[in-house]
Amino acid sequence: MKKRIRELLFVILTAVCAVAVVLLGKGYIRSVQVQENLPVEKAVTVYTSGKDYVSFEELDPDFVHAVVAVEDKRYFERSGPDFIAMCRAIYKNLLYKRPVEGGSTIPQQIAKNLWFVGTERGLDEKIAEVFLMGKLQDKYTKEELLALYANMNYYGDGYWGIGQASRGYYSTGPDQLSVAQAAMLAGIPNAPGIYQLSTGHDLAVQRQRKVLQRMLAEGYLTEAEYQEALNEAV
Repeated sequence: MKKRIRELLFVILTAVCAVAVVLLGKGYIRSVQVQENLPVEKAVTVYTSGKDYVSFEELDPDFVHAVVAVEDKRYFERSGPDFIAMCRAIYKNLLYKRPVEGGSTIPQQIAKNLWFVGTERGLDEKIAEVFLMGKLQDKYTKEELLALYANMNYYGDGYWGIGQASRGYYSTGPDQLSVAQAAMLAGIPNAPGIYQLSTGHDLAVQRQRKVLQRMLAEGYLTEAEYQEALNEAV
């Protein structure tokens, strides 16, 4: 009986590995295809060459902490993909036979924004993003990639990039944000059509509070700083 169970488990494991190899192969091919049409350096230059581009050194530390806390808490600790989140996402995507969960890291989101915005994204594209993420991490530092992420995002109300958003919403530079302002701007790109302040202020405040909670949980804020940010009129 035990032998038959071992044999069954071996067959299942072999089948899973075979499926994984096929999926990885298709994802790799997809990543090569998109790079042929738009190489990494050219894709990144579209954003970094703009007059409103804000470097990492020009970002307020509270904004950096807010983004990392809510989007990719292991960003500065991890050297590659978030395999735990990815495996959970792939499992659910396979279960429902369609992309229902992300699991994306900041570099993966950059890859999506550079190559797959406005396109149908299936499992091939999700896996391709991992290979593309590796290319990005080979060429750019974590600080450069986080700045790229902050600059490529849409913040609603016509504001593209953290520079436009900080000046447009708060009449201040991206290096002079309060904790509450940083948390607000870090939360908007998740769904700018919903959270833009002109039409979705109340929902944006709810999102802001979630960001502040994550900052507190990750140790970026003390309890006193957290309460002060909650009480700030934004």
